[in-house]
Amino acid sequence: MAGPRVVLLGGSGFVGSALAARLVSGGATVVVPARSRERARHLILLPTAEVVEADVHDPATLARLVRGADAVVNLVGILNESGRDTFERVHVELARKVVEACRSAGVTRLVHMSALNADPAGPSRYLASKGEAEKVVTSSGLEWTIFRPSVIFGEGDSFLSLFARLARALPVIALAAPDARFQPVWVGDVVAAFAHALEQRGTARASFDLCGPAVYTLRELVRWTSETAGAVRPILPLNGALASMQAFVLEHLPGKLLSRDNLASMTKDSVCGCPFPAAFGVEPSSLEALAPSWLAPDAMASRYDAMRATQAR
Repeated sequence: MAGPRVVLLGGSGFVGSALAARLVSGGATVVVPARSRERARHLILLPTAEVVEADVHDPATLARLVRGADAVVNLVGILNESGRDTFERVHVELARKVVEACRSAGVTRLVHMSALNADPAGPSRYLASKGEAEKVVTSSGLEWTIFRPSVIFGEGDSFLSLFARLARALPVIALAAPDARFQPVWVGDVVAAFAHALEQRGTARASFDLCGPAVYTLRELVRWTSETAGAVRPILPLNGALASMQAFVLEHLPGKLLSRDNLASMTKDSVCGCPFPAAFGVEPSSLEALAPSWLAPDAMASRYDAMRATQAR
């Protein structure tokens, strides 16, 4: 008997790649639309993954992708706006298009990635747009499930790995919003919750906050990461006008390490007021238990050796 067919929007990204592998291992056929197959080439070897070049913002294309699916997962999101990829277009308008595509194709199951503190009246455009997208999903009439994670960590993330790179590159780390609080959750635990929601529809029409087992300030996270990476650096805390000035400068530089909108998001602590939802049978993993396996200097050296060996062949 064939497994379910799942259309995974945002499937070539950090969380999406992990979820695609998890779903394929469970027997699902996973359709991953991507702007180019090159962006998703790491998924092509998964035996029941179908990587399709497609523009998911085009309603007709989206309708074709969704037709015949058992479920749709929307992981598409951005932390900063760039060109036509605005928060309104990527978070809110795409959510509307996904809902319409599901309705027209008769697909009733939709699992949607939001963010902790998503709120139409939130302090940042990011959080406000995530909140607006939630309203679109919850008023859809579909069998929806919404996940609202704190910051997600894992090998290849843009969180702990970024701090480690900065620590290795800079003599001092100037840190905006050092007292902002986070409750990081491991990507494997997030993926387990998504997979369970797709397998068991008892989670339909419910929203779930996802957090790890411990709360940290941003300063504590940066200090721990730099120590683990073997590159301890002094931390220069920036608050108020100095933090805003740093964000203004960085949002105009390549890579956009920080923006004023990111800074506004951090005025709300990214912390759950509840344990990891019992419905998913997950005991959340700590970053202290997992992150040294990719942040520690010997782990980095092993990866560089592997890369050199591959290039030599």
